[in-house]
Amino acid sequence: MNVLRRLSPKTILGLCLETTLLLAATPNAHAATVTLRMYSSLPADENSSHYIWYERFKSNLEAKVKDAITVNYFPNAMLGKEADAVQQVRLGAVDMMISGTSIWSTIAPEIGVLDLGYLFADYDHVGRALDGKAGEILSTILAAKANVKPLGYGYSLGARNVYTRQPISKPADLQNMKIRVLPVPNFIATLKAMGAAPIPMPGGEVYSGLQMGLIDGLEHDAPTVLASKFYEIAKYGTLTQHIYNPIVVVINKAMFDRIPEALRGDVIAAATEATNYERKLAASTESKAFEDLKAHGVTVTATDRAFFRQAVMPIWADFSAKYPATVPILEAIRAVEHP
Repeated sequence: MNVLRRLSPKTILGLCLETTLLLAATPNAHAATVTLRMYSSLPADENSSHYIWYERFKSNLEAKVKDAITVNYFPNAMLGKEADAVQQVRLGAVDMMISGTSIWSTIAPEIGVLDLGYLFADYDHVGRALDGKAGEILSTILAAKANVKPLGYGYSLGARNVYTRQPISKPADLQNMKIRVLPVPNFIATLKAMGAAPIPMPGGEVYSGLQMGLIDGLEHDAPTVLASKFYEIAKYGTLTQHIYNPIVVVINKAMFDRIPEALRGDVIAAATEATNYERKLAASTESKAFEDLKAHGVTVTATDRAFFRQAVMPIWADFSAKYPATVPILEAIRAVEHP
């Protein structure tokens, strides 16, 4: 007490502040020891594969580690554009990210192999491939080039099909139709090989593009067509099922290493179960979306997928020649096509 009397009020205030900060920074049984920020470009709702995964992961993690790890979710591109977010995760400014695999090809072009048309027969094929050798190679590439550790490969909520203002009764009817595509090289190349005139366009401009006739249609999964109300104009759905692009959940490698070693296994287990859960939900979500689209007056028809698949084969050859590291990935994917 005598010592305190000899100190100035300013010094005492400084000591109090330092003590407060020290206590705030000291973990205890009731405070999170690790806080992670997770990015998503999609809304936080049940039609988002991202949010389905996150909610399950969060629940799993809480059951396993209580409040030792907290994951704060930032949906709807709250932390910026998706292309910028991959760089932030690579550098560690953002800890985690869930997205389609396509965006990671901006850092690791080899990841674009998953955007090749008719690469997968169905989503079961996607799972077998990415849980095996193909997934191991892709994860190694992401670790080396993007500085991230993949925690799981999930499913988009259905295959990508073509939705148009006019019916497509045979493959030739797609010829020169202006179809909106993701601004991703292999998406553009695939639709062009299928005979369409691909139009890269931001998602927010698709509805007005359909209204004004700037595009004749789009390619997307059924839940997105439903949620975005594209069915109000694009009344014809053709089951091309040309791309089954997966989603991927990653964490910055340095951030993962900062998680206490005793908890890392719990994080991986929580992520693995969330991935399996999201995959199971994807098929039923797609089926329900198709039912709703039909109820809204959308005509859904099958098409000659073998014709389109043959048409895109040269893209496979060109891509693997440009990126030789993808050859074993393609071989591994084809090796598990049939269970």
